[in-house]
Amino acid sequence: MVDLNAIASGVNSVWVLTVSFLIFFMQPGFAMLEAGQVRAKNVANVLMKNMMDWCLGVLIYFLVGSGIAFIAGGLTSSGGFSLASAFAYVNNPDDWVNWLFGAVFAMTAATIVSGAVAERLKFKAYLFYSIALTAVIYPVVQGFAWGGGLLSAGGYLGQAVGSAFGVAGGVGYMDFAGATVVHMLGGIAGLVGAYMVGPRRGRFDKDGNSVPIPGHSLTLVMLGTFILAFGWYGFNVGTQASVLSVENGALQFAGATLGRVALNTTLGMGAGAVAAALTTTYLEGKPDPLFTANGLLAGLVAVTGAVPHVTWFGGIALGLIAGVQVPLVYRWVVDTLKVDDVCGVFCVHGSAGAIGTWLIPVFAVSGFSLAQFTMQTLGIAVITVWTLVTTSLIFKLADVTVGLRVDEKEEHTGLDSSEHGIVAYPEFVESFDETGGGSPTGTADGPALADGGENK
Repeated sequence: MVDLNAIASGVNSVWVLTVSFLIFFMQPGFAMLEAGQVRAKNVANVLMKNMMDWCLGVLIYFLVGSGIAFIAGGLTSSGGFSLASAFAYVNNPDDWVNWLFGAVFAMTAATIVSGAVAERLKFKAYLFYSIALTAVIYPVVQGFAWGGGLLSAGGYLGQAVGSAFGVAGGVGYMDFAGATVVHMLGGIAGLVGAYMVGPRRGRFDKDGNSVPIPGHSLTLVMLGTFILAFGWYGFNVGTQASVLSVENGALQFAGATLGRVALNTTLGMGAGAVAAALTTTYLEGKPDPLFTANGLLAGLVAVTGAVPHVTWFGGIALGLIAGVQVPLVYRWVVDTLKVDDVCGVFCVHGSAGAIGTWLIPVFAVSGFSLAQFTMQTLGIAVITVWTLVTTSLIFKLADVTVGLRVDEKEEHTGLDSSEHGIVAYPEFVESFDETGGGSPTGTADGPALADGGENK
């Protein structure tokens, strides 16, 4: 006799493994995106940081982070927890597939920050931050939102909102695939890191005006963008972990949900890119390729939490809003806050993730709910405050222990040489003598990118 439950379980496990591998492929996407936006003398350093986010991060998340997520969920709800059950996954093969799926999300949150603090943050300080984020900062938010904790319908905040609005069972925070849990968290952490490490030498003139520092390869930026867009289907569609179920003695395929998620993912990225291109055309007279790429990514971020919950019109609307805000928020960060966010991670991941998740009830298939809108607002606030406080503390601890920033000579030479004893493009970058003499060739600093070469 055919065991339909066994078939469904096997197919679902293979599905989760496949989408996890697809999400892992976003890691080289981030690496290429960031490498293209830094100068040639810093490419090896930013690649190394992306490499270690994954390699060191998965070890920390396996040994510590995943258990912390379980504990955070139990502490902030009536469910409770025990240390034995929190870390049971370590020796339980049945949990390993789902652990991997959680791990690739955690590594995505970690690697976002490297683009914000590029070209001046010490490698040791970056590892200090990366360990903290994968061990505690991200897992706690994971437990709050997805581990039955504070922000879930059964969590303390979800129960409180439900009680206030007369919703039996509580109101759960909506963030399907991590627009805020992963991306906003990473964007805020990047903003904090960029602020605390300070701007690159020459990023602002003596009057405080921003001065463009061009990256070295728009080609790599575009390649990284498309790799990320490809992997994002795993990120969003893969969050529907059960594609087969058994109902009334027959196998049922979750085609409608998968279709809506895939459709809104696609519409969001398209709308984000178009909106960013149109906005820069209006502001600058010409469509900016770099902002257009960032608009595509911001559109993806905005719909990531919303894809199964909103109409197709909502998918387009969220993408359009995210694309429009990219150049506007980026200019606010650089020109008003004077924060040197090299790859614009806050406008792509931080603000886009918050806006997209906040507006889910406005475009929801089920219609507007004030209770849900209130829960979305409170959830964003909780994650924002947690991330601001914890990342500020971690970067401060890194500063007093290993130091945050390389010295002026090392920054001038390039972090490839000073931090790793190697350069990514040895044929283009001249060597420096021990006294700091010499200078990099023009190619080392790279050709100008869009908008006068500003490295957005």
